[in-house]
Amino acid sequence: MTIRVLAFDIFGTTVDWYTGVSRQAAEVFGELGVRLDPGAFALEWRDKYLPSMARVQHGEREWAYLDTLHRESLDELLAEHGVDLDEAARQRLVHAWHRLPAWDDVPDGLQRLRKSYTVAALSNGGFALMTNLVKAANLPFDCILSAELARTYKPDARVYRTAASLLDVDPGEVLMVAAHGWDLAGAAAAGLRTAFVERPREKGPDREADKDVDAEFSVHDFGELAERLGV
Repeated sequence: MTIRVLAFDIFGTTVDWYTGVSRQAAEVFGELGVRLDPGAFALEWRDKYLPSMARVQHGEREWAYLDTLHRESLDELLAEHGVDLDEAARQRLVHAWHRLPAWDDVPDGLQRLRKSYTVAALSNGGFALMTNLVKAANLPFDCILSAELARTYKPDARVYRTAASLLDVDPGEVLMVAAHGWDLAGAAAAGLRTAFVERPREKGPDREADKDVDAEFSVHDFGELAERLGV
């Protein structure tokens, strides 16, 4: 089938969550005299991301949007480190995920791609989170398709199929663009086509990001994706 929609993962693929979260954590910790490494803290927090969503997917807990899961993971992580922060500081940290910098190739790449395709943000982030993030980073998406609309999380097939249904296209007309093998595997299982974008700095300086992921397209950035798609 002809590709009509490009659906982009956000955290790690489109925006640099590690830099954004660690910098904002450093600000909070510095103001309050908390002696935690903000980069390591961001990684530990992210490590709780997939397990927290899996509990929703598997019916182990009721639906909760990502801000709630991030807050629960934050409270758990702070307790593990023996750190007590007030409510305002905890809210600031949760909302750090609403304000993340885009990778350098993203704004121009999206502008180029949207000339020929509908470009959609398809994220596990809640609708409010995604609205704030896209606005703050000035990302030229045509629409936001939060997993909140499907009341579950990627890689559940319902998220990808809900996106296709809302845009009135066949799943095979959607190209899922992501920097994570688990996301692309879920998209492929739901009938979408797949494109892997290599983001070697996604997990900071000390961890290796996904690479050599099985996908129909494999590119280094959004500009190369545009070239491969003939835009």
